[in-house]
Amino acid sequence: GGRLLLALTLEGLEAAGCRTTLVAPDLKPADPKRVAFRSVLSGHPLAIARHLQPTLAQEVERRLLAERFDLVHVEQLQALPQAEAAFRLGVPVVLREQNVESDLWAATAARTPGLKGRLLGIESRRLARWEGKAVRRVAATLPLTEEDASRLRFLSGGIGRIRVVRAPFPDLPPGPSPLPGDPPLVLLVSRGWLPNEDSVAWFLREVWPAVRVEAPGAVLHVFGADPGSTPPAAAVHHPAPQDSAEAFAPGSILAVPLRIASGVRMKILEAWARGVPVVGTPAAVAGLEAEDGRELLVAADARDFARAVARLHREPGLARSLVEEGRRARLERHDPARVAADLLAVYRGVREAAESAAR
Repeated sequence: GGRLLLALTLEGLEAAGCRTTLVAPDLKPADPKRVAFRSVLSGHPLAIARHLQPTLAQEVERRLLAERFDLVHVEQLQALPQAEAAFRLGVPVVLREQNVESDLWAATAARTPGLKGRLLGIESRRLARWEGKAVRRVAATLPLTEEDASRLRFLSGGIGRIRVVRAPFPDLPPGPSPLPGDPPLVLLVSRGWLPNEDSVAWFLREVWPAVRVEAPGAVLHVFGADPGSTPPAAAVHHPAPQDSAEAFAPGSILAVPLRIASGVRMKILEAWARGVPVVGTPAAVAGLEAEDGRELLVAADARDFARAVARLHREPGLARSLVEEGRRARLERHDPARVAADLLAVYRGVREAAESAAR
């Protein structure tokens, strides 16, 4: 989702006539012992130390010394240490926070028992302090939602320029062909991110059995990483598709069972774009300015989830209404051209403030 958001943002800026230079990290898995050593040595929280890349920071500095840039856009909190040269050279730095990182750590800690949970809690508090300092330091911070903006203002003590710029998403055609099931229910799975793994485990353990009671003909289609457990009844695993349209099949329902979340779910925006109704938890739909029963259905627990799926199956008119309102929400709030214009307005304001301060 994060990489898709960045790609769509770059496309929008290019369409608006901007010239951008992308400096990207090496995403090889970090050794946990080395990360812990870096954290102690640097004083950074583990989430930041894990992404420290001196060669990337050197490349940023080389680029800044070689040519003139109006500003440096840092994508996500973990990338900020690589922009130290911009601070030294007086180039304005804009930080986009796709989510409030310390809140994700805190919520994960609350759901993790024992010593590991307590250690995660300590790290979440370290990260919250670091995150607040980051917001105070940069020229502007760009969260995706008003909820995240409010949290960042709290963490920074009300200091720092915070502007909400929504996530862009284009209009897309429907998926190529239907999936089996009456109804087919789609679950998108990825590995390596605790909130996602928690949601999948909860869905397979509690939600799917309840759905099977309410809608006996339903078939679960799991796209992406193997969930890692014995497949439940009436479930089919699909590898990550080459074209995401395959996972947003006409006539299907997208399940988004996240219990730990911040920012926005790009998968919900894609469902809106492709005309697939959505059932999600309150955490999953937070920040989208969507209403239960208007653009999607909200389910707080396994029983609610099952009833929502069965309701969409029994009421095709409701499904059509959710699809129509979802398309409207995407167009009104997430149109790429409109989002690019909002982003450019922040950039111009930051640049003008820097020029005024330099005079």
